[in-house]
Amino acid sequence: MPILTETAFEGLEFYARGKVRDLYSVGPNLLLVATDRISAFDHVLASAIPGKGAVLTQLSLFWFDFLAPTVRNHLITADASQYPAELAPYREELSGRSMLVKRAHMFPVECVVRGYLSGSGWKDYSATGKVCGIPIRAGLRESEELPEPLFTPASKSAGGEHDENISFEEMTARIGGAMAEELRQLSVTIYRRAAAHAATRGLILADTKFEFGSTEEGVVLADEVLTPDSSRYWPRDGYAPGGPQPSFDKQFVRDYLEKIAWNKQAPAPGLPDEVVERTREKYLEAFRLLTGRELGDA
Repeated sequence: MPILTETAFEGLEFYARGKVRDLYSVGPNLLLVATDRISAFDHVLASAIPGKGAVLTQLSLFWFDFLAPTVRNHLITADASQYPAELAPYREELSGRSMLVKRAHMFPVECVVRGYLSGSGWKDYSATGKVCGIPIRAGLRESEELPEPLFTPASKSAGGEHDENISFEEMTARIGGAMAEELRQLSVTIYRRAAAHAATRGLILADTKFEFGSTEEGVVLADEVLTPDSSRYWPRDGYAPGGPQPSFDKQFVRDYLEKIAWNKQAPAPGLPDEVVERTREKYLEAFRLLTGRELGDA
């Protein structure tokens, strides 16, 4: 599959561009195209990760199917041969890395669930004894499993670049108490189901974030789901609380950017071939472990 870093589909109505995805309006629906762009520290880097868009798409499709008994989703089809006629000229580029989805009214919050004490949660706990304002018992180590999964919602900043933690009370003020509670319960339920599956595949799902929207059918799970871009997976073998754990995400990218002391301002640098390849291997390994198959297999 050729590397795809940006799309420009003539004749289609461009809708939006995120750090990784390009979106187009297709009648009443949306076309989501996952490129091979990679971001770190809120910037899209100059290098791409070959096959990354396909991994994100195919893994999301796996989880949509796995979670179907638990939650509705926005997927119409990911079979490019079944797309509307206006997409036919771009079928080759779209195959394997795109989804035709129902247009949903998205809730202005990210639903984060933390099962382990890591990342910003660990930094918060170390400084305050709390995680996003939620008191946690004393004496936990970095990467240790939390007594119960924590729901810690987040919201995009005004510029849309950074995730900002918000309280559940703030979430309630934004979307209403009944909906906030529904999304909290649904998020924790999905996390528990996904973590249980990951455990059977030798992985720990440390934390993840979901996005939900509403359609005429009710609440739907949208965007990407439980991918290495939105979730922190650790290998169960060798798991040792008390420090950071190896993970199936952008670890090599972040490590490299810290090593070169990039100031985290635009323009973002490119990556050495070795870092690109090791990151690519991690994404493919996560897909293989979680799904039990190779990318591209039926």
